[in-house]
Amino acid sequence: MNPTSAVLRSWGQILRGRQPALSLEITKECPLRCPGCYAYDAAHLGPGQVLRDLSDLRGDRLVERVLALAQRLRPLHISLVGGDPLVRYRELEQIVPQLTARGIHVQVVTSAFRPLPAGWAAMPRLTVVVSIDGLQPDHDQRRRPATYERILRHIAGQRIVVHCTITALMTRRADYLEDFVRFWSAHPQVEKIWMSIFTPQIGAELPEIPSSAERQWIISELDRLRRIYPRLAMPAGVIAALHHPPASPRDCIFAQVTRSLTADLSTRITPCQFGGQPDCGRCGCYASMALSAIGEYRLPGGIPAGRIYQISARIGAQWSQSSGSLEA
Repeated sequence: MNPTSAVLRSWGQILRGRQPALSLEITKECPLRCPGCYAYDAAHLGPGQVLRDLSDLRGDRLVERVLALAQRLRPLHISLVGGDPLVRYRELEQIVPQLTARGIHVQVVTSAFRPLPAGWAAMPRLTVVVSIDGLQPDHDQRRRPATYERILRHIAGQRIVVHCTITALMTRRADYLEDFVRFWSAHPQVEKIWMSIFTPQIGAELPEIPSSAERQWIISELDRLRRIYPRLAMPAGVIAALHHPPASPRDCIFAQVTRSLTADLSTRITPCQFGGQPDCGRCGCYASMALSAIGEYRLPGGIPAGRIYQISARIGAQWSQSSGSLEA
């Protein structure tokens, strides 16, 4: 979808006080224990709550609740995250085709620790994003049992997007990122490669957090690699946004247009999908940067798309408050 279409499709939703994107942590369960995972961070859901302690849903009840949310909120885009959504693969085999049949674009974010359903390979309006933590030795150590060998077996015959969150550990070798992009670009199942930079919470001290100098090197390296490897989907606008990320969640189009719910499918995650107090000055979220790039796109007449979002969001908020039409 081009930037103009993206803005126009979501414009009506925002004017009605609705958020056109919905992110659902459909399960609290995950077979992995990845260092630095934001979903299981103590700050993710705020004081006194962590994801693994929540009551989540399964079976027909999960299917019914997801479909009911889609009916009530009428999003244009739904991301199914976790935990790992494939823990609920039986439910997903019902949920995903019913959502796409309603014209909703669905994104499933998984470690591919189990095979992807065969029917997903040709399903329209579906994007499967497989999270991979660097080159095989590092990934296999951090993400077992979702090893490289298992991922390659489980994505056979599929079409996927590879997503990698770049950490400080990946900057210690000059050719690390290029080796990663070269490896995954060579696989026909991979349509695109998205790269984020690890986003910390304010005050966090973790080995995954790149220093300022490391961040600048990462951005420069991504800018170089995108010119060499066509499947690395890091256009110039995304690179520019990484240099100057949104100053706060209020300035982040992604945070403003996305409603994020945790595994009980009622508790909201704020101020964005990271929860807690994300360090926006060091944000490296691909989704945030991609929408920031769209925000800088000039519509016919020279109006920045981001300006349309801001004005529409204010009108929508006033309309929903006055009418009381939008559920909390």
